[in-house]
Amino acid sequence: MFRIGQGLDFHRLETNETRPLILGGAVIDSEYALIGHSDADIVIHALADAILGAMGLGDIGQYFPDTDPSLKNMDSKLILQKTLDLAKEKNFSLVNIDCTLIGERPKIAPHRIKIQSSLSNLLGLPEDCVSVKATTTEKMGALGRTEGLGASCVVLLQKN
Repeated sequence: MFRIGQGLDFHRLETNETRPLILGGAVIDSEYALIGHSDADIVIHALADAILGAMGLGDIGQYFPDTDPSLKNMDSKLILQKTLDLAKEKNFSLVNIDCTLIGERPKIAPHRIKIQSSLSNLLGLPEDCVSVKATTTEKMGALGRTEGLGASCVVLLQKN
């Protein structure tokens, strides 16, 4: 049995050289940072939501609410690990993932392989089963004005 899940996440961007920009578990050299309760890793948030969705288990807000002060500045890799643990408990394994970053800045192309490699390592998947790409909004809307960045991820799970 196979299951498909889709996740989507957005965070506001700020110019902040003291807060790291983290995408897919990789620290990206950038003048920008994402604002959030956790480390604001939109790729991992969208990915975790996709995995949870494929299993019918809701979203990360149910497991890691942004109203919980103990989770402030949490490393999103812990969110992903909890999600992968739930998948394992339900006898699911990841087949492949496809993630798209949405926004004007920062440019993703110079960092794409670093993000892909990070996700491959975190997920225990071969790099050819991890897709990372990016698109702009052609300068339309809040993302087009570089007010934020979004991520969309699709996953395929297989019942073991």
